[in-house]
Amino acid sequence: MMVCDGYVSDETMGTIAPVVVYWVYAGVYQILSLYLDKFRFHSLHEEHKKNVVPIITVVKGVLLQQLLQVAITQLGFVITSYGEETLKPTVQPPVSIQILQILLAMFIFDTCQYFVHRYMHHNKFLYRHVHSHHHRLIVPYAVGALYNHPVEVITDMLGGAAAFFATGMTPRTSVWFFCLATVKTNRRSLRSTASGERVPRFVQQ
Repeated sequence: MMVCDGYVSDETMGTIAPVVVYWVYAGVYQILSLYLDKFRFHSLHEEHKKNVVPIITVVKGVLLQQLLQVAITQLGFVITSYGEETLKPTVQPPVSIQILQILLAMFIFDTCQYFVHRYMHHNKFLYRHVHSHHHRLIVPYAVGALYNHPVEVITDMLGGAAAFFATGMTPRTSVWFFCLATVKTNRRSLRSTASGERVPRFVQQ
């Protein structure tokens, strides 16, 4: 177990940081959607009219998923630290190795998500009872990128765990990986659902 700058352990940071990143990143887009309606692909009126579930339900669902995410992440760190000398600091590999680990982890994670998502659409039972939960948002909210059925939450987390274990990254490196994966998930959700804002250049600068 290592301590980040003498305050919190890497394991704690790797657990909490992705949650904070998610709400900050998605929250900015959610707030922008209220003031930049003319730049949206779908208006606020369409958002309220077409969505099957209200935003408060989505927020509760995401918080539930993140609670499960925290539990699984902590379990993963416990498994990796089992049998290790807790007083012995973990040696970080060179930055180049960490970058390679993160890139490989992204590939593994994306591959897992791709095939699971594809199978969810091909299997009628899983689509109807599991994956359709995600598609209740016809015009998804920015904070709804992680609004999924609990079963799909677990499959996503298993993909992340597989990437973490397969690359052998340290808890500190995993902080960067899981935060980047969180941002990428938000970006993909906003882009693929065509619900994001076409933000004008002066806002992007």
